[in-house]
Amino acid sequence: MSSTSITDVRTIGITVTDQDDAVAFFVGRLGFEKRLDVPMGASARWIEVAPPGATTSIALNVSEAGSDPGVDTGIRLSVPDADAEHASMTERGVAVGEVMRWPGVPPMYTFEDPDGNRFYVVEESR
Repeated sequence: MSSTSITDVRTIGITVTDQDDAVAFFVGRLGFEKRLDVPMGASARWIEVAPPGATTSIALNVSEAGSDPGVDTGIRLSVPDADAEHASMTERGVAVGEVMRWPGVPPMYTFEDPDGNRFYVVEESR
């Protein structure tokens, strides 16, 4: 049996066309924290944002050849009440999909960032 010293998922990267616009969206509209913003070379920056108190952050990577924005990220964000967060995000001008419901599955919906990257919001199991 193999063993590992990996203890957590630190950061998941997404591709964006403009890092400042992405920060404005994630921090200004969604209420995330900007945890890291440091230069990488002459024109790039390493930027991480995350919901307050979250373990895992999202890195906002500048678009490079072969890594275009506008994808289904597969990232699921959890909330205590999907309907309440859906209403709040709508009020903050975030383009959200309808709350989806299936028997035995927590309520969930999608939203997209300014680059068209799709995220999912899923209600925490009770």
